[in-house]
Amino acid sequence: MRPLHNATPELKVPELPEVETVRRGLSPAMEGRVIERAEIRREGLRWPFPPNLAERLTGARVERLRRRSKYILIDLDSGETVLIHLGMSGRMTVSGLTAPFVPGEFHHTHPQIEKHDHVVLHMAGDVRVTFNDPRRFGALDLVPTAGAEAHPLLANLGPEPLGNAFSATYLGERLKGRKGPIKSLLLDQRIVSGLGNIYVCEALHRAGIHPERAGGRVGAARLDHLTQEIRTVLSEAIEAGGSSLRDYRQADGELGYFQHNFRVYDREDAPCPTPDCSGTIRRIVQGGRSSYFCPRCQR
Repeated sequence: MRPLHNATPELKVPELPEVETVRRGLSPAMEGRVIERAEIRREGLRWPFPPNLAERLTGARVERLRRRSKYILIDLDSGETVLIHLGMSGRMTVSGLTAPFVPGEFHHTHPQIEKHDHVVLHMAGDVRVTFNDPRRFGALDLVPTAGAEAHPLLANLGPEPLGNAFSATYLGERLKGRKGPIKSLLLDQRIVSGLGNIYVCEALHRAGIHPERAGGRVGAARLDHLTQEIRTVLSEAIEAGGSSLRDYRQADGELGYFQHNFRVYDREDAPCPTPDCSGTIRRIVQGGRSSYFCPRCQR
């Protein structure tokens, strides 16, 4: 498969597979450990940090890490939850774990703190978790755990595409009578949460659905196929560590590699990979985002 050519560069926000990969990477470094010291190195990122953030984090034990859509949630024994969005260039990396090798654990020593390391959590056991964000479009908030789902960034999100609430029946109900293109509707976080441009392009191609087709004109059988392909492509991407196009890194600093498995995304003018299809991948712009598809096998 030919390499990504990036002829039409766009700023990319990590999508569900990337965020889930980071969550899984952070889990062995954080869950069950105490934040011995929180080092806050600026007043905020996209928005100001909450008051007394360092004091509220220091001494708290991490109970568990969760993901909701494209957000990481870190539940603390203090009754508060850290809510993190990586933005366009944010990375959360871990250093300092020295136990015998277990997948997801890390063995390199602490690197020197850099200019864009804005939040550094010094965990028990000489483990360090660093939130680095050069463009500062990321976000970090601290909210009561009991009301975390009511946070303005989470309150109106649709169901998780890998969860039981997401199904062809549900999607059909939400798309009924809708004239907007299926691609744009799938990117609406109020309909289904966590989906982004890359994986919607890939799922629509696998399901044989044209991105400009009206959402209300996708039949039940095709919606069933689409929901299955959404689940499949997300699961495959998570197993591959996500997609690294620009700034994204896993929690151990390594690149994801699902970009090597793209069928259509950023493959303009490449042959369609569908067996027995003689089409060529095209690119159009929908809602300011590039859509990649095969005009021959996607209808």
